[in-house]
Amino acid sequence: MKKLVYTSFFFILSITLRAEIVKILITKTEPYENARLFGNIGSYEKVYGQIIGEVDPKHTLNRIIQDIDLAPKNARGKVEYISEFILLHPKDNNRNNGILFLSLPNRGNVFPPDTTLLKRGYVYLWCAWQGDVLAGNNRLTMKVPVATENGKEITGMLRTEYQVLEPTQTLNLSSGAFSGNTHHSYETISLDNRGLVLTKRIHEADTRVSIPNTEWAFSDCSVVPFPGTPSTTQISLKEKFDPNYIYELIYIAKNPLIMGLGFAAIRDIVSFLRYQTQDQSGNSNPLITGTSIPIRATILQGVSQCSNFARTFLHLGFNQDENLKQVFDGVNAHIAPRRISLNVRFGRPGGGGLQHEDHLFPSNEPPFTWDVHYDPVSGITSGILEKCIQTGTCPKVIQTLSSSEYWQLRASLPTTDSYGKKDLVLPPNVRIYHFAGTQHTPYGITDKSSGFITNPNSYIPYLRAILISLEEWIVTGKTPPESVYSTIAKGTLVSPDQKSTGWPKIPKVPYSGLVNKIPLLDFGPGFTTKYTTGILREPPKIIPGKNYTVLVPKVDPDGNELDGIRNVTIRVPLGTYTGWSIRQKGFGEGDLASLNGMFIPFAKTKQERITSGDPRLSLEERYGSHEGYVSAVRKAAEELVKSGFLLPEDAQIEITKAEQSETLNSR
Repeated sequence: MKKLVYTSFFFILSITLRAEIVKILITKTEPYENARLFGNIGSYEKVYGQIIGEVDPKHTLNRIIQDIDLAPKNARGKVEYISEFILLHPKDNNRNNGILFLSLPNRGNVFPPDTTLLKRGYVYLWCAWQGDVLAGNNRLTMKVPVATENGKEITGMLRTEYQVLEPTQTLNLSSGAFSGNTHHSYETISLDNRGLVLTKRIHEADTRVSIPNTEWAFSDCSVVPFPGTPSTTQISLKEKFDPNYIYELIYIAKNPLIMGLGFAAIRDIVSFLRYQTQDQSGNSNPLITGTSIPIRATILQGVSQCSNFARTFLHLGFNQDENLKQVFDGVNAHIAPRRISLNVRFGRPGGGGLQHEDHLFPSNEPPFTWDVHYDPVSGITSGILEKCIQTGTCPKVIQTLSSSEYWQLRASLPTTDSYGKKDLVLPPNVRIYHFAGTQHTPYGITDKSSGFITNPNSYIPYLRAILISLEEWIVTGKTPPESVYSTIAKGTLVSPDQKSTGWPKIPKVPYSGLVNKIPLLDFGPGFTTKYTTGILREPPKIIPGKNYTVLVPKVDPDGNELDGIRNVTIRVPLGTYTGWSIRQKGFGEGDLASLNGMFIPFAKTKQERITSGDPRLSLEERYGSHEGYVSAVRKAAEELVKSGFLLPEDAQIEITKAEQSETLNSR
């Protein structure tokens, strides 16, 4: 992909259009997957490019962008940015189904398209929104300006935390548990570390222990031994960063990026592709066919931190473009129920806010709910859909959750009152589906921090069926299945202690009932909690007595969750599948292990179960034989197809997989 070119387009004449795609620059076009055919749609074309956009800092919809008034302006008084994008559309544009599906890149990384959706004629779009992502490994990047004040550098306090999985001597200065070395680091104003304090602690709530200033440096030790080569963007520790500790540093940084422009970029490229035939430079919309634009509906999908982006995008009012038109008709907010710390000075959207990692980082503030509600803990009345309700630009929303979000990301708060006493009624344009017994990202390898096999239970086939139901909801008005998630009223959303959850006593599996609690934080007068916007005072103050109640799903005698979409794996289990796991010795023992869950297999026979003291029935006791297991899978798959949560072709894949498995196979 070509290198970004950041320049002002002074020669462009003013035109009546407001949307601010100054130029769409195509850098490469190629057949997708060697011109592979996707059903009746045929082959796809993959287009790489850049959008050169500009934002009017005085426009009502843009003034919310942090530091937009401190950005450099071009000759027209606009603020410029450049975003890389990839567009995937049918070679014959007449064959697309009119759905533009924007899949938000996660830290610049592109999620591969769903083959089923391509066979339906979807137009896929990926567009960079995160201005701190560094180029490399095919990441999509965005170029945003630096804020200055009267031409002078802006400085401010920046708090960083460092956690590693193996001993490491040098880290990027702005590294976090979810950023690593792929993100821009805000420079320190001085290499002199005197007056600064680097601390370490094992658990989040432990007392911080200071590390002598002679033991660490602003430097790079990759070539030269400690204290290494001086660096304004790296930090080195003489004895190496240890996986057992959380390290914290507050330093004075300079040159904040205007990261909130990422919201405008997503708004404006979709508005352009949907509504306009050409950019301000006269270049045609790449989707145009003849004289018409084939897009009739738009969907935004955000996965993980991109789900936080999608929720914040809606909350800050960006689903209305500068011509006051609606941008997205549908939103899938997948596996993250928070907001994102993009629109703050020295913004770093990668912060996790987990129980162990980045616990007191911003973006975990109220409002949590989709509809507008009063929150007695903070005193805030708001909701994610507040602004789009006011402007009549609300999309159809489907929020999908794994089990990890309940334990680590407080997924109960969008559906309950602040104290966990009652369920809230969802607005009619919102569905919430919880994939029971799944972890944040499904895979089955040993988790180094916990020592357990991670949870391989996949929600992907069920998410695919739900995305098609979102399409039908938007295009034909066919309503999707009712929301399915744990609730207080049904007794399936409970306190995390062992008695309340019903967790069985499984040998060698610790259960602490630990959950990621959430206090109300005070980031100072320059920060607006309601909009996760402003200037942070670090460290934040924990406001005494202002705590939210976090609830989790109740489980059955096997330890598998009772409520939510119980997929084939949970209806016909081979073990216990959790959304949580506990860190082992040497990795912050006892804390929650990131966003990972566990797979704890059942014993094969009754005798093996009795010998080990396992209270869960063995595979032999459950299914009798391989044929019995396959029969149970077939029945579960057929039921899920009838309920609308599994496509027939995916049901057949589940059945075939069971037939080919070694489960109770006597051969």
